[in-house]
Amino acid sequence: MPQKRIFLTGGSGDLGRYLCRSLLGMGHTPVVFDLRSPEEASAHSGDNAPDASGEIEFVRGSITDREDLKTALKNIDVVVHIAAWHGIHEHKQEKDAWQFWDLNVNGTFNVFESARQAGIKNFVFISSTSIDERFGLYGHTKVLGEEIATVYAHRHGMKVITLRPRAFIPPYNTEVYSQFIDWAKWFAKGAVHISDVAQSVIKSIELLIEGEYDFENAPLTLTVDGAYEYSAEDLAAWDSDGPGTTFRKYYGPFYDLAVESGLDPALKPSILDISKTREVLNYRPLYSMKTLLLELKTYGAVGPYARRG
Repeated sequence: MPQKRIFLTGGSGDLGRYLCRSLLGMGHTPVVFDLRSPEEASAHSGDNAPDASGEIEFVRGSITDREDLKTALKNIDVVVHIAAWHGIHEHKQEKDAWQFWDLNVNGTFNVFESARQAGIKNFVFISSTSIDERFGLYGHTKVLGEEIATVYAHRHGMKVITLRPRAFIPPYNTEVYSQFIDWAKWFAKGAVHISDVAQSVIKSIELLIEGEYDFENAPLTLTVDGAYEYSAEDLAAWDSDGPGTTFRKYYGPFYDLAVESGLDPALKPSILDISKTREVLNYRPLYSMKTLLLELKTYGAVGPYARRG
């Protein structure tokens, strides 16, 4: 794929910084649009994630400011719209309805309209599986965001891929998780790792630029979930031989470690249908419970991203 300029709203956040590393490695130019630089955001969060290497373009601005967007959206090949308040901000009551509306709804409209005015046709919108909670603050704004995406695809012929990932706060985000094992307990319920969300975005960019998919003036909407060793049959007959037996079937050598670490082997994960995402994007999630257990065994409760002396 020839070098492209990829515009990342909220690009200094967890997903944006991860994407910067991937895009740089592919020879693309990430254009990060955020109120804080990636370095400032990383220092503020206190994470110990691997740093992006190479040159990125950083433009300081807000998606609530149309002039900021107009100035920044020049010579851009693909927009990846990440910036948003999330479910955790609603859960912790850190943001109110006004703030959710201003950023997630007005901001999303501003990004789409500014991209249209700049002549940009390729767009990846990061939505959420929380659209199923449409009466919550966060879920409602994502429903409306998807409606905006649909309108711009139909009205203006924009090629829009709407991704609906599960929550993907990474284990190294110390604002949310004090250590790896706290994140692991959440992940065990059924989740997607940030690396796999990034994979889905990269493959979406590739499809927009080089693919032959017929968008037919409608967004391509795809669910993003993680990797699982369990089969449909396992889930249907979960622990039919007793609590923890399905877990032991796949992760027997890690069973005692899991229990000692506070994981519940009897917990049945919630798994989403990503068959369309696999088919259209050739999406192949890699991070599973087995990956988690291997990291837990190797690094302990603090995990692979802990700062070590």
